[in-house]
Amino acid sequence: MCKVGIPKEIKNNENRVGMTPAGVAELTRRGHEVFVQHTAGEGSGFSDNDYVKAGAKILPAIEDVYREADMIVKVKEPIEPEYALVRKGQLLFTYFHFACEKELTDAMLQSGAVCLAYETVQLPNGSLPLLQPMSEVAGRMATLNGAYYLQKTKGGKGKLISGVPGVSPARVLVLGGGVVGEAAARMAAGMGAEVTITDVSLPRLRQLDLETPANVHTLYSSEHNIRLQLPTVDIVVGSVLVPGDKTPHLITRDMLKLMEPGTVLVDVAIDQGGCFETSHPTTHSEPVYMEEGIVHYCVANIPGAVPNTSTLALTNATLRYALALADKGWQQACKDDSALAKGLNIVEGKVVFKAVADVFGLPYEPLAL
Repeated sequence: MCKVGIPKEIKNNENRVGMTPAGVAELTRRGHEVFVQHTAGEGSGFSDNDYVKAGAKILPAIEDVYREADMIVKVKEPIEPEYALVRKGQLLFTYFHFACEKELTDAMLQSGAVCLAYETVQLPNGSLPLLQPMSEVAGRMATLNGAYYLQKTKGGKGKLISGVPGVSPARVLVLGGGVVGEAAARMAAGMGAEVTITDVSLPRLRQLDLETPANVHTLYSSEHNIRLQLPTVDIVVGSVLVPGDKTPHLITRDMLKLMEPGTVLVDVAIDQGGCFETSHPTTHSEPVYMEEGIVHYCVANIPGAVPNTSTLALTNATLRYALALADKGWQQACKDDSALAKGLNIVEGKVVFKAVADVFGLPYEPLAL
């Protein structure tokens, strides 16, 4: 039997929760104990009573959940008030994005916990099954938010993304043709924008060219090509990802001068450091700032704005892995599933994910399962 804890998220405006009542029911049906913090699911539309019906025990405080649980299932990385609650040998299963958080990395190393990151669980075909559902939400939301902040009253150019008969639609540039980029491009295309999506993979560009609407155009990603696009674009969605590593800057500070004032930059890669040099993390309470006349939207938990949809989608993806971890223990579960094993980033004081070690110059110690 495994004791699974689901704490309430305490990051700014984070209303998602680590697991739905349906997921809890699957764990309890297999004989595991599940401890849910009081009101943890309310932001996503799930009451304490919903969790009780699924077999969970409700605990009053976050400290109680961390104390009782062998495995913590969360959405976002622990933040500073939680660091002292994490204990040696405890398994944390959540999004971590260590490569842009040295303080978090140091805290988890010191805790002696086992940190298994959703974002680096990787299937043999290279896909990231636990990042995908939130990437799909974030991509769609990136376009919606970009269109919103394009309003003059919000600092933008005052353009309607779709245009109207006789008036051209907005131009949207999407950097990166992965899950986020494709979702952003499809949403923008559906809203009537003229869309260009870039990538460095020609096979991926061919696939996008065949599968996306006619108002989506593909472009090979290079600094030269990006610079040529910037003077005429209205929204730029940054959706580049290097799994587990820090994101490269595709738009530098000097490139802001190429854009018209009121252009909107949406940096979906901000969790991994951001793909615009002038990006810094923002929150849902203060989502944007201006830099050299350019609107920057850099919210680090975009899907948190639609927590009901996001929590349902996330549990759909994570549950099979959470069940395996609870049923078998993390070592056996990772031994049996190489995709899950790639999620291990920090294990009992050691960095076992090379990209994280390289970013911070820390010793890399491959894990022998």
